[in-house]
Amino acid sequence: MNERVEPTSLKDIMPLQTGSSETAALPPEHPRVRWGRVGVLLMNLGTPEGTSYWPMRRYLKEFLSDRRVIEVPRLIWWPILNLIILTKRPGPKGRDYASVWNNERDEGPLKTITRGQSERLQAAMGDAVVVDWAMRYGKPEVSLRIQALLDQGCDRILLVPLYPQYAAATSATACDQAFKALMQMRWQPTVRVSAPYHDDPVYIEAMATSIREGLAKLDFEPEVILTSFHGVPKSYLLKGDPYHCQCVKTGRLIREALGFSTERMRTTFQSRFGNEEWLKPYTDETVQNLAKSGVKRMAIVAPGFTADCLETLEELDGENRHYFEENGGERFAYIPCLNDSDLGMKVIENVVRRELQGWI
Repeated sequence: MNERVEPTSLKDIMPLQTGSSETAALPPEHPRVRWGRVGVLLMNLGTPEGTSYWPMRRYLKEFLSDRRVIEVPRLIWWPILNLIILTKRPGPKGRDYASVWNNERDEGPLKTITRGQSERLQAAMGDAVVVDWAMRYGKPEVSLRIQALLDQGCDRILLVPLYPQYAAATSATACDQAFKALMQMRWQPTVRVSAPYHDDPVYIEAMATSIREGLAKLDFEPEVILTSFHGVPKSYLLKGDPYHCQCVKTGRLIREALGFSTERMRTTFQSRFGNEEWLKPYTDETVQNLAKSGVKRMAIVAPGFTADCLETLEELDGENRHYFEENGGERFAYIPCLNDSDLGMKVIENVVRRELQGWI
């Protein structure tokens, strides 16, 4: 039978009512359907299930097979991916992941933090919504978590890609996975997708406050602070992807909120891959050039990441720290992401409540 799940409890179920106090008459063979609740699905990039060769290979294959991520023609890309990359990269990348791995939970930090964000958001929202989380690549799978929300009576679901700045290779591909799951459903839930929040005042103020607090904890004053965003090929910008413009605007708004000059706070792009030109300036080259030019003290922050992960903990706080020190730099600091801190949760809750207007 059709059963409406009341928002006061996930366990309390009452039958669908007619205009009178009597239960609607349904055929005995009618399938049981739960409905009436609102769901929120937080979606992040993903993480391998382990750091050894085969878990890393499976993760890299799923990630690098995504046409949203790699737009090289398949005829060219598949031999490169399967014969070269998936043979050589799982080992080194596994060692990189091992350096930041949450050994207590046996999982990547991105999974630990995203789970924490989901749990804290559920506590903040109370019984008004059901909150869950998923990863675009790896586990928990988007399709399974959408089904879990449906099983709890959520016939309206808000999809929240955890990326402040929109990019086809992040926000869009996360939604692609959700839409693929919806294509298999006879009775689809009503779906909303949260908008990018790269210039949202709550987000900008949270980032500015986090940077102020991070700098206050240091025993030195950085001469230069980099706001480093994940890069994408320049060709994606030329095809119309708004990511670059949104990153630059975020960097400018944070800088203005802090009152820093363009020389002291600069926007760069990290994590380039392959031989194609990516968004510039590159973070690693900037770090090395700053050190060579005589800058002795610097800090890096990553506003485009909602949770610390391999690209922040190993690449920024590890690799780029070494680049700076090897080229004459003396003091280096990485300021953590907002994660599931009070500031971070204020941003996520603000986005969710904004997008749920009219539903709750």
